[in-house]
Amino acid sequence: MYDLEYLREFFKDDIFATKMLGAKIEEARDDYAKCSFKIDSNHMNAKGIVMGGAIFTLADFTFAVATNQHEEYYTVSTTANISFMRPGMGNVLYAEAIKLRDGKTMCFYDVNVYNDNNTLIAKVNVCGTHVAK
Repeated sequence: MYDLEYLREFFKDDIFATKMLGAKIEEARDDYAKCSFKIDSNHMNAKGIVMGGAIFTLADFTFAVATNQHEEYYTVSTTANISFMRPGMGNVLYAEAIKLRDGKTMCFYDVNVYNDNNTLIAKVNVCGTHVAK
């Protein structure tokens, strides 16, 4: 397992999530991560709510942080299903990735995305594949 500072340094090269979206790693421990981004006008769709792609990017990034804390392998997402519960509104969105099952070659996670009022915005089920380094 890597420490929080190592993960922040490693994932700074995930340019789309960290620079374009503004994703930040809030917490990380073995098979768990919590990430966030501050909502601004660049994240909005034509209706004035957070674009679904921004919400999904946060969820996918959080999954990556949670699953890539092992020295033996990398993990990449292979399938993901997102269910939008409410419009993305607020000042900050948070995502929490929680391991459901981890096997030799595959893993399964739930990622919950919520706003700064702790309102559930989206649920994402992700399946990942472990790839040897």
